[in-house]
Amino acid sequence: MMDADTMVLPRLGSGEIRVEDPWGEDRALGSRAGGHRPPDDTSRWRLAAWLLPALLAGALGVVGAGTPGLRLAELATWRAATSPWPDGLPGGDVTLVPYHLLMRAWAEAFGTTDLALRVPSLLAVAATAALVGALAARMFAPGTGVLAGVIFALLPSVTRYAQEAQPYALALFAAVLATWFLLPALDRPSLRRLAPYAAAVALLGLCHAMALLLLVGHGWVVLAFRRGMTGRWLAAALLGALPAAGLLWSGVRAGGQVAPAARPDLAALAATPRELFGVAALGAVLLGLALFSLPLRRAAAICTAWAVLPPLGLLLLAQATPVWSPSSLLFTLPAWATLAAAALSRVRPAWWVVAVAALALIVAPAQAAVRAPDGHGQATREVAEIVGARRLPADGVVYGDADARALVARYLPADRRPTDLFAAAPPRGCAGCLWGVRRLWVIRPGERTDPVPPVGGATERLLRTGYEVAQVWHPTGFTLALLVDEHAAL
Repeated sequence: MMDADTMVLPRLGSGEIRVEDPWGEDRALGSRAGGHRPPDDTSRWRLAAWLLPALLAGALGVVGAGTPGLRLAELATWRAATSPWPDGLPGGDVTLVPYHLLMRAWAEAFGTTDLALRVPSLLAVAATAALVGALAARMFAPGTGVLAGVIFALLPSVTRYAQEAQPYALALFAAVLATWFLLPALDRPSLRRLAPYAAAVALLGLCHAMALLLLVGHGWVVLAFRRGMTGRWLAAALLGALPAAGLLWSGVRAGGQVAPAARPDLAALAATPRELFGVAALGAVLLGLALFSLPLRRAAAICTAWAVLPPLGLLLLAQATPVWSPSSLLFTLPAWATLAAAALSRVRPAWWVVAVAALALIVAPAQAAVRAPDGHGQATREVAEIVGARRLPADGVVYGDADARALVARYLPADRRPTDLFAAAPPRGCAGCLWGVRRLWVIRPGERTDPVPPVGGATERLLRTGYEVAQVWHPTGFTLALLVDEHAAL
């Protein structure tokens, strides 16, 4: 009986064992099939990945930054930055306290013009665009980083919030920074790598507490790809969230609110793509591109979890308390931009220019609209101009919202302001404050069919029965009315 022939197989090194990527993302640089990759000079591409987006985002943010008037939320920032301590601190959303403290220091150093108040947001968006490009280059390829940063910088909503004295731009930066520090921690979850991550999470929570929903996406990534570090990640995340949690607890105990917004109905959900991306069609385009980035390799999975899970978490949270607001989800925009870039990077570089040019054409009208005097949704300067041009010395004014007082204080000089009739007394018990006032201005935020504010009691009855509506204006985001008592003494 003869022995069977023995075949000796050559030993394969680990580098020779590969799983074919159906998208071709793992093919070698410079290969014919990988012609869509950037040139071999990756150092220039890596420089472009952060420098080009930063310059583009900064340029788009600077142009026209002082044209739109400060909307009411920004006027609250101005009031907090200029009022005596601690009167200027917000009495509503307690999550804004750290940002308002920052802006007090900023105003002391750089002033309180509309542009000066918006510069911190502008700097934060430019830094975020740079970090988005660098992060995408790190996760995918340098060319993908360039695309991701440029797409992010072109988004109209990014430009708008670069031009707002609000904490959303700072939260955007902190969200990308936290994800940047998560990547090395996933590879080697040491204390040296988790400590910067915890610090970035702390910054995120202090900038905007609702942005801590990013941790839902990060948690999924840890469970999916590095389950053994779950305990250490959870400890770092909880430690980072502790300052924001302490702020919320103390603020709510003192009677403050947490990001007062709304409950999501079908109309609010349908409007979310337009409010989040700046153009509804752009949201559909980015979603479609993102679908081509969904083979769950780790890089794409991280961005998918970042983009999708926080909105779902906010939607569930909004069923219990009214916190739904598309602006609370701005920190997901870097993930959407990166997913779109990952899809576009699979085609040849020549098509990148075509894609970016098409994107620029889509966003151009919205980019122009952001820079209009009412481009941020509230024509505050127009309200002041109407009142200032028609005001008579004996005129009074009542406000449908306490924040509207800051509008008049900001944009009308003291000698051109109507008398604030309810400044020193509660409206419900101040019917006597209207005695002898023939002309009365009413300023209410929002588009109202009824200009009379629902103050209730004898005051509201007098407003409805003792005055006639002489004229109504509807500047963007406001209802402005002039009421006249024809029987009052001239």
